[in-house]
Amino acid sequence: MTEKEKPMLIVVAGPTASGKSAAAVELARIIGGEIISADSMQVYRYMDIGSAKITQEEMMGVPHYLIDVADPTEEFDVVRYAHEAKAAISDIISRRKIPILCGGTGFYIQAVTRDIDFSETGALPEYREELTAYAAEHGNSALHEQLKNIDPVSYETIHPNNLKRVIRALEYYKETGMTISAHNETERQRETPYDLHFFVLNDDRAVLYDRIDRRVDFMMAEGLYDEVMYLRQMGLTRDMVSMQGLGYKEMLDCMDGKCDIDEAVRILKRDSRHYAKRQITWFKREKDAVWIERADFGGDSKRIAEFMAKSIGVSSGMSD
Repeated sequence: MTEKEKPMLIVVAGPTASGKSAAAVELARIIGGEIISADSMQVYRYMDIGSAKITQEEMMGVPHYLIDVADPTEEFDVVRYAHEAKAAISDIISRRKIPILCGGTGFYIQAVTRDIDFSETGALPEYREELTAYAAEHGNSALHEQLKNIDPVSYETIHPNNLKRVIRALEYYKETGMTISAHNETERQRETPYDLHFFVLNDDRAVLYDRIDRRVDFMMAEGLYDEVMYLRQMGLTRDMVSMQGLGYKEMLDCMDGKCDIDEAVRILKRDSRHYAKRQITWFKREKDAVWIERADFGGDSKRIAEFMAKSIGVSSGMSD
């Protein structure tokens, strides 16, 4: 099958606070596209502020998918994401619209664009329980350190608090003798089933970090602390996958008296900057991606979208 015979899929990716959502909306308006979120936190209902969830106003009438599709008590994982995202892509294409995958969760994007095979190699439940118990006793960071020597790539790209992925990486190595990062790299080389156009938005590191800091300040002003308090009152606990996201665990630490609010904000800003760095590292491995520096377009989302549309070779659609 040639590229032109494959269905078109556009990816608008990049680190947190890089302006992906606004650019994707402008692109959708130009080419007649619909957007599928590729964000592991925006899938959850009630988690709006901490996930920087796009608002109805910001959507500007463009349909969005995979936002608010799960309760925060559920374990929403990459397998479920890939299944639902592919269904949304098929639906969009069937209506002669163009699907745009937009977000910063690289593993979710890779799962769709490379049609990743998630068949398990076999589980090691006793070893998994052992690792879980170790993390409970010594802390997530201590377990994460075990990755440092056996799989340094995973050590750099998986956050210490993403316990599920840390355990899976250690478990995979014990099962197969192969690192999960090497396995993921092999999967990354799979031929895409799409006519894929992959864009990564980026910015000068200092400017990006300043945008991240200001975004955190905005989240706090919008009521992030109260949002987390509400979730806690709903019965959510820190061991749930949803509550390990950036913004939520820091507020929980504050509520538990582990730090004051100023320290929680400082840690959130620091960890958000570290997360952005890991995202950039991930997307640099996408060999066919077109990198877009916001500064080259004066940070103007519409100009960025026009550049993407021209690169794709599609220029008609819903543009005003």
